[in-house]
Amino acid sequence: MAQLSGQPVVILPEGTQRYVGRDAQRLNILAARIIAETVRTTLGPKGMDKMLVDSLGDVVVTNDGATILDRIDLQHPAAKMMVEVAKTQDKEAGDGTTTAVVIAGELLRKAEELLDQNIHPSIIVKGYTMAAEKAQEILQEIAIEVTPDDEETLMKIAMTSITGKNAESHKELFARLAVEAVKQVAEKKNGKYVVDIDNIKIEKKAGESVEESELIRGVVIDKERVHPRMPTKVENAKIALINEALEVKKTETDAKINITSPDQLMSFLEQEEKMLREMVDQIAATGANVLFVQKGIDDLAQHYLAKYGILAVRRVKKSDMEKLAKATGAKIVTNVKDLTSDDLGHADLVEERKIAGESMIFVEGCKNPKAVTILIRGGTEHVIDEVERALEDAIKVVKDVMEDGYVLPAGGAGEIELSIKLDEYAKQVGGKEALAIENFADALKIIPKTLAENAGLDTVEMLVKVISEHKNKGVAIGIDVFEGEPADMLAKGIIEPLRVKKQAIKSASEAAIMILRIDDVIAAKISKPEGGQGGGMPGGMGGMGGMGGMDMGM
Repeated sequence: MAQLSGQPVVILPEGTQRYVGRDAQRLNILAARIIAETVRTTLGPKGMDKMLVDSLGDVVVTNDGATILDRIDLQHPAAKMMVEVAKTQDKEAGDGTTTAVVIAGELLRKAEELLDQNIHPSIIVKGYTMAAEKAQEILQEIAIEVTPDDEETLMKIAMTSITGKNAESHKELFARLAVEAVKQVAEKKNGKYVVDIDNIKIEKKAGESVEESELIRGVVIDKERVHPRMPTKVENAKIALINEALEVKKTETDAKINITSPDQLMSFLEQEEKMLREMVDQIAATGANVLFVQKGIDDLAQHYLAKYGILAVRRVKKSDMEKLAKATGAKIVTNVKDLTSDDLGHADLVEERKIAGESMIFVEGCKNPKAVTILIRGGTEHVIDEVERALEDAIKVVKDVMEDGYVLPAGGAGEIELSIKLDEYAKQVGGKEALAIENFADALKIIPKTLAENAGLDTVEMLVKVISEHKNKGVAIGIDVFEGEPADMLAKGIIEPLRVKKQAIKSASEAAIMILRIDDVIAAKISKPEGGQGGGMPGGMGGMGGMGGMDMGM
């Protein structure tokens, strides 16, 4: 509101909250840091889990950064930006979500120290941009090349990813499942491997124990055969995939059929029956003994299929049909009349099995399938959900290495090396930007510091020890949280993909820079939901939906 010759001029509507300059920066940085602090305790092999309860009372127990941030109901815009960091990291690299968010939070904390010294945000942004670019170069220099055939390294990558999650007690089993699945679906294009992880299907069924989880070289469909007289097991299966309903087609236009005598009715029904029988005869003539249909199958058609001894499944999802085509080599046919024996796929065995009281169709024993299924078992729903998240991360990191061919020592070794190298770089740059680069370098120490803290070690002592050993003994020295000592991460097999670290630095620095550039927050009045936390951005935190009064000890 402004005064004009004694007359007030209203610019923003009533109830609008506005934070300008230092206030806006301080509140945005606080919001982002609270998010970073929330997930920080989950980092590393000794990280803790979070229990998230939504408004319907559904419970999720996890220590996966992306899942935690996805499930929290946030209101503050800067906090939402941090969630975007986690989502981007998850999409691009598949792992390292917590790392990215924690680094972003620490970069902002370090930036705040510079803002308190009256250094302009533009200078900090320039320094951070230079440091982030230099960090990418340094990571590429220290990366170690591996070949996609190096199964031992791929296993180590997958096990490092699973360590610290609920599936850790069976990490070798899941690492093997992840490596075998990725290697099976990998395709070579122009001399490079390309992995489409959509071709790895994950099916979950509660019951049995986690070690009963297995890789099926084929596809598992969560359906049952359509008729009880059909065989439950077909060996040497010839598989037809049809994207059409095995039903009598209805006319496109609304039509009425006048039937005046019983004979006409009988001939009408006979004609319907004949059409269905012809469809089934057509399928049987190709030699198919297993049939998957994306749409419905008429009761009468089911009867004829059963008579021919064909195992049929209906209403199969489009994604499953595509996986079946990739696994068995079958072609999806839109019209039954076009089906020939060349369109059929092959599997050694198609069988209906009861898993946890529900029927599922197993298509296995495919020659070189380009789609596979991992069946996860476990004591409770919460256990298999968390195992699924761990397995997805493991699959994605193995994919990263198969495609890129580079790894880094983990356990904080990469961040320590970056921190040392960026400090040297700051001295070369000079000027005020050097202060920002130094603070960037310092912020990266948050990762080894957090690893030590979550393992109950003395952080200051551990950090001093590990940095001095790192300088003396080389790039691979990081923190072994189990022994509580600095150790050679490569020798211990604690490694991660280069892509994960590169993306974490990229996402974190970009988010921090974006938040630093904001000097004005204009928040419209938000109507207060019943029983909810009210409008605007109270205390600058917008209530953070259910996390409003969190004391992060900051």
